Amino acid sequence: MGYRREKLEEQIKRIVSELLVRGEIKDPRIGFATVTGVDLAKDYSAAKIGISVLGDPRDIRKTLEGLKSATPYIQHRVGKSLGIRVTPKLSFFLDSSLVEGVNMVDLLNKLEEKEKKDHDQRESGGEQDGGSGGE
Repeated sequence: MGYRREKLEEQIKRIVSELLVRGEIKDPRIGFATVTGVDLAKDYSAAKIGISVLGDPRDIRKTLEGLKSATPYIQHRVGKSLGIRVTPKLSFFLDSSLVEGVNMVDLLNKLEEKEKKDHDQRESGGEQDGGSGGE
């Protein structure tokens, strides 16, 4: 039973991703959005779709509004493609894990640069910083 749910989640993810990539959803509010995952309820009655959006908070809000507006169309297309008796009720949520991951990599890169700079200063400056600094 878990396998079927995982398979349906992947199919829903693929279908919604294709709708976004092909531009079949004509709402101009929808910006550069990526489907990050799908969480299908155990009874298959509802599916929460994680979306990652590039842009500022205004772009993110507009994209989510556009997706909410387009949900009936998306749900119809998902139901038609899946060919199951009852189509899950779709809802979208902002998945910030990709943005958080990018921020974490950026922080790690900055830390690495700072450590390299500090190491280079120690190597070239010798013991100039190490004094008691009585002045």
